[in-house]
Amino acid sequence: MAFQKAVKGTALIGGGAIATVFGLSQFSQYRNKHGTFVHVQAAEAVTVPIRNHFPTREEQILTLQTTSEFDVLVIGGGATGCGCALDAVTRGLKTALLERDDFSSGTSSRSTKLIHGGVRYLQKAIMKLDFEQYKMVKEALEERANLLEIAPHLSAPLPIMLPVYKWWQLPYYWFGIKLYDIVAGSQCLKSSYVLSKSRALELFPMLRKDELVGAIVYYDGQHNDARMNLAIALTAARYGAATANYAEVLRLLKTTDAASGKERVCGVRCRDVLTGQEFDVKAKCVINATGPFTDSVRKMDDQEVPNICQPSAGVHIVMPGYYSPDNMGLLDPATSDGRVIFFLPWEKMTIAGTTDSPTDVTSHPIPTEEDINFILNEVRNYLSVDVEVRRGDVLAAWSGIRPLVTDPNSKDTQSISRNHVVTISDSGLVTIAGGKWTTYRAMAQDTIDAAIQAHDLKAGSSKTIGLQLQGAEDWSPTLYIRLVQDYGLESEVAQHLASTYGDKAFEVAKIAQVTGKRWPIVGKRLVSEFPYIEAEV
Repeated sequence: MAFQKAVKGTALIGGGAIATVFGLSQFSQYRNKHGTFVHVQAAEAVTVPIRNHFPTREEQILTLQTTSEFDVLVIGGGATGCGCALDAVTRGLKTALLERDDFSSGTSSRSTKLIHGGVRYLQKAIMKLDFEQYKMVKEALEERANLLEIAPHLSAPLPIMLPVYKWWQLPYYWFGIKLYDIVAGSQCLKSSYVLSKSRALELFPMLRKDELVGAIVYYDGQHNDARMNLAIALTAARYGAATANYAEVLRLLKTTDAASGKERVCGVRCRDVLTGQEFDVKAKCVINATGPFTDSVRKMDDQEVPNICQPSAGVHIVMPGYYSPDNMGLLDPATSDGRVIFFLPWEKMTIAGTTDSPTDVTSHPIPTEEDINFILNEVRNYLSVDVEVRRGDVLAAWSGIRPLVTDPNSKDTQSISRNHVVTISDSGLVTIAGGKWTTYRAMAQDTIDAAIQAHDLKAGSSKTIGLQLQGAEDWSPTLYIRLVQDYGLESEVAQHLASTYGDKAFEVAKIAQVTGKRWPIVGKRLVSEFPYIEAEV
């Protein structure tokens, strides 16, 4: 057993040299293809004017009803769907987006809140010499850098500690984490480092002390996933995309191509969920970006098509903030079922997750007691015996359905792809499935590229790298101070508004009600313990 572990460590070290070469070559190609993030702002390349007046939902619905034909119609208002709409509209395509519920109401708001490349995927790539897994990690790390740049108010680097309880694991994990830094190249957030036992306990006093050897700290990004999704949707709308939530697609519309005699998808029949009104939306290209509901839309196109989505439930639980430090996460690299568990500070609370178990596709998946207890047991393994991990401390739990897919274009149709898959049906329906939150922009770019080619649309290349999202343009880390000084908001409330709305926080502050107290002057809290105020509603 010890020999196997040593061999694994050697493989990882040797693989590191290979990955370093791959990383440098891939990074060079990426820079040549896309230019430098810092010096080239995509907004300068976008010729589509940005709206000063933000359209209401009623105006958006009217646009959907009265436009004779859109170039692109996206079904699904999650991260990928909104990303597709933003990518399409900034290329100058007439774009529409329909979401049957709230934006980000599904999987996109039920993540681990991390913007990451996937440490475990890199390990698999090296162990199995899997270049596809390596490319997926490389792409995700590039997208991580972009996402942190385009929405700094909603995201930030987060240090994550990997505690080590066996001496031989220290060099093993160290090489793996250093490799993660190397693959990130110049886009590495901060360099990883090793901690002694005493220093690790100083930074994470809740850790189990018995047999602790030391720890390794590395950096990934953390973001407010639901607000990030909404920021993408708002940005697409600012650039002119007709976006509507609570607009449910009932069926696909088809027409017969005069030249080929084939049926082609030419739009959708949808229903305004709030009013019950039904209407048609015509489009040259329809994109299916519905995540776990991918197959249900594909079957609207062709009842006989085989399923490609393999839904997997990822459960997270929320615990009190005293379970973790304010600014340090924890990674359990080897749980009892072989998955990794993250233990992260979030909104003054602690998030722990995730699980990975087969599930059925439902609109509102519910976490099982078994999954909750599994996470609690893993948490107990890493926390000090002084900390009693209680079921009653679970303040909330959610389940998100990962839309893992089998690639219908692959010869080996049984293998599940962790990467994204873009397919085009005989009738022209474009489907984007799989992937991960961090790579939503790259997924959208690939989707619109495929749509342009398949439907002969007139548009240039993607312009979303470096394109700042709603709220990012005039945001700064000290913006909240101006909110306190100019409007008389509490500091905690001002920080919340600045990190939620970015430079649009002033618009919320302007409509905040006077409290009638000496301090704060404005901003009535909805609940005394939390910084949410009435003006936000």
